[in-house]
Amino acid sequence: MSEVFYSHARLYDLMFPGGGPAVGFYRAEADRQGGRVLELGCGTGNKLIPIASDGHPCAGLDLSPDMLAEAGRKADERGVAVEWTQGDMRAFDLGRTFDFVFIAANSLLHLHEAEDLVSCFRSVRRHLAPGARFVFDVFNPSVRLLAAADGVRRRRETFTDPDRGEVNVDVTDVYDASAQVTRGTWHLSTAAEPDFVVAPLEVRSIFPQELPLLLSLGGLRLVERFGDWSGRPFAGDARLQLCVCEPA
Repeated sequence: MSEVFYSHARLYDLMFPGGGPAVGFYRAEADRQGGRVLELGCGTGNKLIPIASDGHPCAGLDLSPDMLAEAGRKADERGVAVEWTQGDMRAFDLGRTFDFVFIAANSLLHLHEAEDLVSCFRSVRRHLAPGARFVFDVFNPSVRLLAAADGVRRRRETFTDPDRGEVNVDVTDVYDASAQVTRGTWHLSTAAEPDFVVAPLEVRSIFPQELPLLLSLGGLRLVERFGDWSGRPFAGDARLQLCVCEPA
């Protein structure tokens, strides 16, 4: 993962505000499963804090202390209790099991090596209570979009920072086909502060055919795969792989 990218937790929330159908989906899944909830790569808690506010005992694990600090501040502000832990999703031991474990918003794709993904799945497997489910979402790789990653700097979005004003976000990225990793650099700028943040961000692609095999090597079984947040069955043109898993 990029330590620089995730050290700007407040800016991260401005770029990627909470809410939307993903939050509703994970809240509904947590309600359906009941019991204890664990989110890996929880970031600033945009999905876990609403789940905790529904009354579920929640724990969040993330590698970034800056993201966890912001998550703790937001949880305290909302008056909800969440156990925040700094740790590596590739190998962790929280000493107990959970009824629902999830990894949202492509966070799984920070693991680039197949061995790391399998190690993560094995750690998840050890933390699943009887009847528990593991759910995650990753993008469905598009060959056309991967081929367009040509190293040219392009405007991705613009957002408003209460302290700085209008912030432009530019991204340059290239696709390393041998590693299945898109290697990007994000540039945040204002008129007064060009490139006040320059941060690398690299994410792996997991293709649909390899995903069930990686899960099986980690002791898990793919039960369902959806193509969007409404539960549409997965198809090749879907932008999303929303995966529901259980112990094999």
